[in-house]
Amino acid sequence: MTVDEPGADSALVELVEIMAKLRAECGWKAAQTHRSLAKHLLEETYETLEAIEALDAGGNPDDLREELGDVLLQVYLHAAIAAETGAFDIEDVASGLREKMIRRNPHVFGDVHETDPARINETWEAVKAAEKQRTDLFDGIPLELPALTRATKVLDRLERAGRVLPAPDPSDLGDRLLALVAEARAAGEDPEQALRDAVRRAGA
Repeated sequence: MTVDEPGADSALVELVEIMAKLRAECGWKAAQTHRSLAKHLLEETYETLEAIEALDAGGNPDDLREELGDVLLQVYLHAAIAAETGAFDIEDVASGLREKMIRRNPHVFGDVHETDPARINETWEAVKAAEKQRTDLFDGIPLELPALTRATKVLDRLERAGRVLPAPDPSDLGDRLLALVAEARAAGEDPEQALRDAVRRAGA
């Protein structure tokens, strides 16, 4: 059995049938749309993040497994809705992901020889930018991202473009926060996660 050809008794295959049945026979699920499910995807994502953070405090890995399943449920539901209109189905989702992984990882699936994580990430971003045909430096950075995460991505783009961040105004709180994000990046830390961890410690 391969990843491309799951067995007939595979839970992944069975879930396609389960979602189709639920869409046909469950009133709540039949009423859902991509838009109405959006808030649930966001909620499940944050619950998964919480389960990941809990592992550092001795949390149960089964909690993470369950939360990942809830995220997967959202993927299957969106794919089932799209399949009803012929837009795409879960196989198309998986196929697109497979092709993307091959394209964006030439150091694994191509003839590029690279082991440095930073350079691997640069290649990923370069291939992604070409695929998306971006014309604006900040295209593809969602406005809805948490502020620290968005700031990190903006600084990443500025660095790749060779643009230097102006010196912060010490009297401006936003400038000082952005400077802290830049400091975290230079130290190889995720400022969003660092703040979440600090808040968790404060409430412990």
